[in-house]
Amino acid sequence: MTTQDVRPPEGPPGQQAPPPGTEPGRFGAALASVRDGSALLSVLAVVLALVVGGVLIAAADPRVQETLGYVTARPSDFFAAVGGAVGGAYTALLQGAVVDWTAATPARVVRPITETLTVATPLIAAGLGVALGFRAGLFNIGAQGQIVLGAVLAGSVGFMLDLPVGVHLLLALVGGVVGGALWGGIAGGLKARTGAHEVIVTIMLNYVALRLVEYLLTLRAFQREGQANPITPPVAGTAELPRLLGDGFRLHAGFLLVLLAAVGVWWLLERSTTGFALRAVGANPAAARTAGISVPRSYLVVMLLSGGLAGLAGAVHLLGTEGSLTAGVAGSFGFDAITVALLGRSRPGGVVAAGLLFGALQAGGVAMQARTGTPIDIVLVVQSLIVLFIAAPPLVRAIFRLRAPKVEESRA
Repeated sequence: MTTQDVRPPEGPPGQQAPPPGTEPGRFGAALASVRDGSALLSVLAVVLALVVGGVLIAAADPRVQETLGYVTARPSDFFAAVGGAVGGAYTALLQGAVVDWTAATPARVVRPITETLTVATPLIAAGLGVALGFRAGLFNIGAQGQIVLGAVLAGSVGFMLDLPVGVHLLLALVGGVVGGALWGGIAGGLKARTGAHEVIVTIMLNYVALRLVEYLLTLRAFQREGQANPITPPVAGTAELPRLLGDGFRLHAGFLLVLLAAVGVWWLLERSTTGFALRAVGANPAAARTAGISVPRSYLVVMLLSGGLAGLAGAVHLLGTEGSLTAGVAGSFGFDAITVALLGRSRPGGVVAAGLLFGALQAGGVAMQARTGTPIDIVLVVQSLIVLFIAAPPLVRAIFRLRAPKVEESRA
């Protein structure tokens, strides 16, 4: 039995209306369209974003601007300048994200890929949480707040308690997952009980989480002794995630944890009855209800799981990379995770690949700016363009002259 086997009944007129907040509506249809698109569209969206990014790099290059003044007389100079600017910038991006073949030592040669994996770790975990919500028809924009709460609880356990090795780290990780799950559960509970839209609720909870951590950092228990800046004491060594390649690299065991989480999410969605229920609710809540699936319970469960994964992102980032809690501990991971989930088409394997791509863009963007002077904002533009093209499949198909799937053609 698959999700397609569940069909809404053609009940008689006047049948009982579904509970508020469970109808698919236009928002759910748009989300399903983006979520269920093909992998080819994701790849083409990235290609288009890189092409537009290359145009912007060329437009901002002084040499290109100079040769543009006499392009009709010597067009070869102009095209050479464009190629040098774009090629140089993207080469530097590759060297800063994958492997630096010009480095003097083997450690420096492989350092870029370890930085990419380090940056990608929280993106993958949070992206899995957002993707899980997408599969159940929910748009969890609150990953940012859930990451913050996960970091708060993981950090609190990490620097407040004195526990044996192994137990301390495990308890800190569990605390992070529980913190994120509870924060996501608030939105899930309100959705299930009252039909409150998860987008509005999770956006508001993001601000609550930010103000909460700012308040906590004013308390004596959360202040580092002798430090005027709002920062907590460092987590104990027994609560730190071990480095995979030694102290010379930042890559930690959290990367392996998020890969295991991706496998777990795949098993949940594809091999478990709970996952089938979540997918059925995401495909058609009314049909799922008719088949005996509790839609409100599914909403609560998926938001607990989604928040828990985002909380895991905050925990591994704090325990493996940051080491101390600050107001900006979540960075922009929660919002980037939405793009990662969209690019990965809400599939665990796709989310891992998208997380690695965004980790490479962020890690390589620094090297690109340092070596070529290209503004690092170009990376943000590329990420934003990926979102734009992902959200507009007809535009991508029109540019590459691809036929729309038969399902979409029949709907038109």
